[in-house]
Amino acid sequence: MRRTSFLLKACLPLMLLGAADAQTLLPLDSRPATRVLPALIGGLRGDALRVPEAALLGTATRGADAAALGAWLDAQPRTGPLIVSLDALAYGGLVQSRTSPLSAPEALARLEPLRTWTERTGQPVYAFVTLPREPDATDRARNLEVVRAVIGWAREGRLKELDVTWDDALPGSPAPQEGAALAQGAPANVRVYPGADEVLSMLTARALAPEAATVRVEYSDPAAAQQVMKYEGIPLTQSAANHAQGSGFQVVDGKADLTLFVFNGGDPRRAALRVSTLLRAGRVAVADVAQVNLGNPRFWADLRTLRQHANLQALAAWGTPGNNLGTALAHAKLARGADPVRQDALLAREFANDVIYSSEVRAQLRKLIPEAQLNSPQAQATLMRLAGEFFPLRVGDTYTLGEAALPWGRSFEWDFTLDQQP
Repeated sequence: MRRTSFLLKACLPLMLLGAADAQTLLPLDSRPATRVLPALIGGLRGDALRVPEAALLGTATRGADAAALGAWLDAQPRTGPLIVSLDALAYGGLVQSRTSPLSAPEALARLEPLRTWTERTGQPVYAFVTLPREPDATDRARNLEVVRAVIGWAREGRLKELDVTWDDALPGSPAPQEGAALAQGAPANVRVYPGADEVLSMLTARALAPEAATVRVEYSDPAAAQQVMKYEGIPLTQSAANHAQGSGFQVVDGKADLTLFVFNGGDPRRAALRVSTLLRAGRVAVADVAQVNLGNPRFWADLRTLRQHANLQALAAWGTPGNNLGTALAHAKLARGADPVRQDALLAREFANDVIYSSEVRAQLRKLIPEAQLNSPQAQATLMRLAGEFFPLRVGDTYTLGEAALPWGRSFEWDFTLDQQP
């Protein structure tokens, strides 16, 4: 029997120490989806990652200290690729990128070390920056000026790759039009598409798994996949293609290295049976996008009944369609050749977060504890009680719930550890 995996209990402290040839990951902010998940995906093949402590990164109410974050970055060994959120370094995080009072020259001054990073270290920079969402953005002209400047850095080869993404584009948002204008004439190493929280996971996959790979995308409801999505302003089919390419896959119609099954509605039992059939033929990842921020309980219950959830290359159901597509594909890209203990543990974490918490626990927690009281000891005890009812969790191995918390004091996300049973 495998020993308790260090992936879920001790991986992050190890990543903070890093190794001489490790990559450096500077997350968008301190949320588990943007800090923990990209690091765990990046560690699947045994790579060490240097990641700042959560306290150094931004939250919903407090931006990262630019000087402290810059000092942390400056202290990292100049080995391995740098994967970085420009919004974290320039503004303090995703939330702050919408409302920061900084001028464009001030924001670019904070990013100046990245402009010369490759020249000084010989190591590549994989970066991303967002176009802010409406109506929160207070200075779109400033953000656009910064984006245009860093596209220029990519054109000069100072950034190996740059992803320009837009966040939560509700109807009427100018971001899709801004993105289309920026894409015209952008160099080949710049991608422009809707996304945010998933992008660092995708950049990590591109940096650590540069080998060619193909993916075929299948939808539970092909007709619905042609419709424009609420949060991205493009059809689901286009988003899947964007995220596949952004994770390092070539999309094909025939035989492929991976099948991405996208559950976007329809009969969940039929969908689960289809996934089971696909798994008999090859590698499969699943992105559940039928609803935003939660998985379909019946679909995942049927997959568990069929004992197929443990055979997936990756699963995602936690966020927007783009969030789920991107993290599932990034995980699947690095799952080939992954350490089997780390792979099983990451699948367990994804199931615990995307299915158990997002689909079951969150709604119960909201019924019992008002959102404004989620920082209380009562909320913590309630969270542990509610979540604990769904464990032990069997994926390949069996896991029990260790610790759990609400890091941003809200019900949207939790952070937790899992212990692998002997």
